Amino acid sequence: MQSSNPVLNRSSAFAPGHGQAYPGAAPSGQPGPYGYGGPGQPPQQYQGAPAGSRPMTLDDVIVKTSLTLGVVVVAAALAWWRTPDDLVKPIFLAGALLAFVIAMVLSFSRKINPALVMVYAAAEGVFLGIGSKFIANWVGDSGIIVQAVLATMVTAGLTLATYKYFAIKVTPRFTKMVIIATMGFAGVILLNFVGSLFGFNSGISGMGPMGLLFAALGAGLAVFNLILDFDMIEQGVRAGAPQNEAWRAAFGLTVTLVWLYWNLLRILAILRGGD
Repeated sequence: MQSSNPVLNRSSAFAPGHGQAYPGAAPSGQPGPYGYGGPGQPPQQYQGAPAGSRPMTLDDVIVKTSLTLGVVVVAAALAWWRTPDDLVKPIFLAGALLAFVIAMVLSFSRKINPALVMVYAAAEGVFLGIGSKFIANWVGDSGIIVQAVLATMVTAGLTLATYKYFAIKVTPRFTKMVIIATMGFAGVILLNFVGSLFGFNSGISGMGPMGLLFAALGAGLAVFNLILDFDMIEQGVRAGAPQNEAWRAAFGLTVTLVWLYWNLLRILAILRGGD
């Protein structure tokens, strides 16, 4: 079972079924994936991290995610207040492109680089800061940003609470459906972007009814991805993944939370309407 988040997929610590990769995992019955034996077998207990490391904990993930999101917020605020008017578009595009390139590098890297995660967060913050300012100006109320942030926090919190207290089972079928839906959604967005370069406007990235529909779909998929990511992080903790892997989990959560925020912001803006 793998997360639809490509960041977490790159590490076997978050993808049971890929064999044991970290030394110290004690066998339990038959050899099995991280922390798990075959059907009906007790979980394997991680006995030690590689030299110079220790097993990752949920606290590690929370701290690293907080740091990453903090950089996003600071960079967004600086981009909002300090970007010269004549450089808004090039800096906006540069931030988006840099964030995309770094995200691809990190997503396909077997070893996570904390410094690169921070650079990604800064680039993503620049993109979000300028984009958020554009939407706030379109609506005519900067308070919509606070509303979108609060909506993101509440949605993520409720998703985590639902996952934990209702003991949601992330089945292979559920995972496959979310992965296919996410890839399909991303494909449509990519095709729409390419089409827009040639003057084609489908409206899915705009602020009309079609844009509202796709923003709602995007927010829904982000919630489902959060559920998968919470499950994968739990598996990584149970497996005794090295502490450094908390940066990978933080990056994956940041990608999903940024996606959730952006779609919720668009939903709020479209429902309110332009000035």
